[in-house]
Amino acid sequence: MNDVTSRRGFTLSLATLGAAAVLVPRPARAAPTGYPAFPPLRGRLRQGLTPHLFESTIEDTCRLAVAVGAHGLDFASDPADWPTLKKYGLIVSLLRVDHGGGTSKPGRPPAGPSGWNAIGTPDANGAFEAAVHERIDTASAHGFPSIILTCGERDKLGYQEGKVNAIAFLERVRTHAEARRVTLVIENINSGHPGGPPDPPGSMFDHLEWGLDVVTRVNSPRVKLLVDLYHAQLMDGNITNFLRKNIGWIGHFHTGGVPGRHEIDETQEINYRFLARTIAELGYDGFVSHEWTPAAGRDKVASIRKCLEIVDV
Repeated sequence: MNDVTSRRGFTLSLATLGAAAVLVPRPARAAPTGYPAFPPLRGRLRQGLTPHLFESTIEDTCRLAVAVGAHGLDFASDPADWPTLKKYGLIVSLLRVDHGGGTSKPGRPPAGPSGWNAIGTPDANGAFEAAVHERIDTASAHGFPSIILTCGERDKLGYQEGKVNAIAFLERVRTHAEARRVTLVIENINSGHPGGPPDPPGSMFDHLEWGLDVVTRVNSPRVKLLVDLYHAQLMDGNITNFLRKNIGWIGHFHTGGVPGRHEIDETQEINYRFLARTIAELGYDGFVSHEWTPAAGRDKVASIRKCLEIVDV
């Protein structure tokens, strides 16, 4: 069987699985004592949150996440926090390969050495690749579904050279991910924030088609896209058609309002209720996680709950 036939066969199998998927409402959980008691969410999509939304201790973050109806926390990468998540019935919905140990506290972790979590650039000493292998084993052991990888920036590299590097990296780790049943997802990031500097160097994976070409060439059920809908709207638009054509290649979603990357409600230009319905109807069964910053002056918990209700289709 040649590569083209194999790729077509895998794509068809993805489409068949997506069409056949039966998604059922997640079981309701009681809100912790002393926290808001919202009605249970009944929709078909699993939703996650990023800890920075609450800017609190991991205990309070977990309590509030359960209260608003979430089922996971993205980026809760510190093993010391995992017993607390488990206590509240949450999982790490997206594991990050942090440098120097995990952290789920507000703010970004240490950047690490040059090339860390930048698979579009050469991994000089193999340190990040070794860390990915360790995280694959860890995710598998704890039942965490996915690990996020980013592709780095176009500094001295062009799109094509970065693509070659990213594909080569993923080819080296795919077999391990497949064996452990952990999905590696690569995230699209825009080339320059609104009002910020223009394109180069910019993000290597800033357009969805670039990342789609990478994952289809690797052609593994455990290598997929993390579609950040905020970044996708800034760079590409036409999101619905992309989802309808390529849902089988998507393993995770991030939400965020445009402009401002705040709530995904009626103050923003993306119709997230429609997008969520489209994603659910396509048979997607991964996480849709919220990665935005609550706008100033709003009730944070009520605001987060409202956004979960928008996606609860």
